[in-house]
Amino acid sequence: MNAAALVRRVLPRGLLRWPVRAWNGSSMGTTWSVKVCARRRPEATRVQAAIDAALAGVDREMSTWRADSDLNRYNRAAAPGWVALPEDCYRVVATALDVAAQTDGAYDPTVGPLVNLWGFGPDGRRAEPPAVEAIERARADCGWQRLRRDEAQRAVWQPGGAQLDLSAIAKGFAVDQVCAQLHALDIHDYLVEVGGELRAQGRRGDGRPWYVAIEAPDDDSAALPLVGVLRDGAIATSGDYLRYFESAGQRYSHTIDPRTAEPVRHALASVSVLHEQTMLADAYATAFSVLGAEAGLAFAQRHGIAARFVSREAQGLVSVESSAFARFRRA
Repeated sequence: MNAAALVRRVLPRGLLRWPVRAWNGSSMGTTWSVKVCARRRPEATRVQAAIDAALAGVDREMSTWRADSDLNRYNRAAAPGWVALPEDCYRVVATALDVAAQTDGAYDPTVGPLVNLWGFGPDGRRAEPPAVEAIERARADCGWQRLRRDEAQRAVWQPGGAQLDLSAIAKGFAVDQVCAQLHALDIHDYLVEVGGELRAQGRRGDGRPWYVAIEAPDDDSAALPLVGVLRDGAIATSGDYLRYFESAGQRYSHTIDPRTAEPVRHALASVSVLHEQTMLADAYATAFSVLGAEAGLAFAQRHGIAARFVSREAQGLVSVESSAFARFRRA
């Protein structure tokens, strides 16, 4: 899920030794950008084609907005029965189910019916909470435990009514796919961003590592200083201020807690997760947004995950970091 409006690029000063080339565009209902530093000048058309191929493949297989996607083919499949999926789509679904099991359902890729019901899915926005009866009907179709996997056939069990939604992991996977395409072109110094999720490797033209800065929610930099992070790795940020609606004086976040079938109500304003894989950074950021700062930090500590939590407290914005977060901090 997932959104990293809190993250902006920080470009260190210094004389460039090697040129940095940039590409950008739109895909998967969002924007993307790629910056490359290379001693030899990469062929622009080959880089563009590689990026387009990576993003188009993810969109074709995992989009909830495309009626012809493989994900929606699963969602429409007759039940009960097995549904074979393309290799990449199956791998993302399997990873999503692994994270769901790890987090006891705080992250749940079957939460799509609830996301849609609350006005954050393909059916469009709403101005007030849905009826209790409608919530319970949607909730009956959710639950990652209802799904089974067949690794040999790359198939997922459709128990009936299950609606997979990979919005909180697919953009991260798309970043990883673009990076893989760059490696295939022998490009190893880059900064890739899709929909706010970023991954960097190698160095900029001035020889320094790529860095980004995590900003405070609502751009309240006076309340919370910038934190520079990243070297070789990925970052994903999720926040309660990015998509929401207000009704009767209450804010309803786009982050749905699968365990309550309602938007989260804790004080966590944003969480940033750093990981080797953008796909996992994306999924864990969503899980931690559901768990909240206290439970999320405890999970991150147990599993050695680099994460930073920012909460709205009576005294203002308060941040806490897992022990693993320190290794990504800018020196």
